[in-house]
Amino acid sequence: MQRRVRTRTIAVVSALGLTGVLGGCGAGAGSSDVTLRLVAADYGTSAANSSRKYWAELVDEYEAGHPGVKIDVSVYSWNDVDRKVKEMVDAGDPPDMAQIGAYADYAADGLLYKADELLSIPVQADFVSQLAEAGRVNGVQYGMPFASSTRVLFYNKELFADAGITPPQTWEELAADAEALKADGVKYPYALPLGPEEAQAETMQWLLSGKGGYTDSMGTYAIDSAPNVKTFTWLKDELVGKGLTGPVAPGKLNRADAFAAFAAGDVGMLNGHPSLMAMAGKKGVKYGMVPTPGVDGESPATLGVADWMMAFKKHGHRDEIGDFLDFVYGEKQVLDFSRDYNLLPVTTSASRTMAGAERDKHLRPFLDQLVTSELYPVGNTSWAAVNAAVKEQIGKAVTPDGSPTDVLTRLQTTATRAESAQ
Repeated sequence: MQRRVRTRTIAVVSALGLTGVLGGCGAGAGSSDVTLRLVAADYGTSAANSSRKYWAELVDEYEAGHPGVKIDVSVYSWNDVDRKVKEMVDAGDPPDMAQIGAYADYAADGLLYKADELLSIPVQADFVSQLAEAGRVNGVQYGMPFASSTRVLFYNKELFADAGITPPQTWEELAADAEALKADGVKYPYALPLGPEEAQAETMQWLLSGKGGYTDSMGTYAIDSAPNVKTFTWLKDELVGKGLTGPVAPGKLNRADAFAAFAAGDVGMLNGHPSLMAMAGKKGVKYGMVPTPGVDGESPATLGVADWMMAFKKHGHRDEIGDFLDFVYGEKQVLDFSRDYNLLPVTTSASRTMAGAERDKHLRPFLDQLVTSELYPVGNTSWAAVNAAVKEQIGKAVTPDGSPTDVLTRLQTTATRAESAQ
């Protein structure tokens, strides 16, 4: 069915910020004022760089050209934003738009507009293909990617130089480098954060590097596949078991603590995303970045992560929401947000501009990985349960008395049950 192309006579605006609310209004031409609400996540690390500022400027620019629209924006930390939206939905009063971490449950419950009911054809077609695909449930796009990132291997240049080693391309080389770093007294030769904060990310990065993943090529969970068991057996025997992952057990080490240790100069190497550049740079750590090593060469795929914009049908205003989102996903807006927070653009046009811009060269290693990235199976409503189980259990797979086979089998059972319950 062909999607309609609308004229932009009225539109909506939303704003991401911390815990504040931004508003504006204007006199509609021949129609009543429209009030739209957006709940969104804060990508800043302090009040000084809260995403409130980005959205306040976007709202001002948009409303100046679109009288008759009032925008109420509430921005919450990532610790709270998903829960806040769920509370609003459960109370029967969802926001018009939400920019949060997951969309599939709301889509499965029939609460969301389809992307092609909102966006003009050029805007929807501009999404990076992997991200657009991840936004679909049963082949229909409901989740609109808002921000993305990939992972690369960070290494401490000074520690590597002191140990007389070069960045690894394979698991074998990574283990050898870790041995040399350990012999040189490095606290965390390789930091392996399998703690409950973000274990699902480190896990998927390693599964992909071992030619596996959470799902198979058909999208069916395959957590206990032979490649995955081999990967975690190698991690247990060749890294953790040989004392190459530092003084904190991987199941107790959170990603934030691993990043902080890298910024303190205590980590030889670890998987990281763009925010680690700023953290390490502020502490004066000289770091390098290379593609994730794989079992027998560079990893065939890397982890891609996306956050999502969605629109709820409850209060209507489809045209207004669509006009606003067309504006949000304009090249300038996408580039501004990506640059403000060291994230990757979610549109092809903005990605192309970033790839050729000298000012964005620090993000190119991540941008280069985007084309081969794989995302969590966020289109599966079962993913929330699987994600929680991975965070809770995966660290046990690499303990001295742990069994990778047993842990991955339990996770597969959880995934199968979650799927059948849908």
